Amino acid sequence: MPMHNPVHPGAILKEHYLEPLGLTVTEAAQALGLSRNTVSGIINGRYGISPDTAMRLSKAFGTTPKLWLNMQQNYDLWQAQQRADLSGVRVLRAQSTPPTQAA
Repeated sequence: MPMHNPVHPGAILKEHYLEPLGLTVTEAAQALGLSRNTVSGIINGRYGISPDTAMRLSKAFGTTPKLWLNMQQNYDLWQAQQRADLSGVRVLRAQSTPPTQAA
């Protein structure tokens, strides 16, 4: 199933967390321990969610860091797929199952 165009996690932050709580960017930045510029960049889609920011958001809003990182990863992957030219990539080996990750 092809992935749709996922919304930037900053839009989710703004529409589902900041606006319902009546928080300004400045208030959110202070509460999160981030600069106003950083929070503004995130909600305007100029900056992504880092692991550190994901942990801050999860604590502040009662979510998990993985929620924010997964949203960012889905957004980033979709954007990359729109720009990618893989025509010069040669298949080196077909694999029926993905390799397992070491713990």
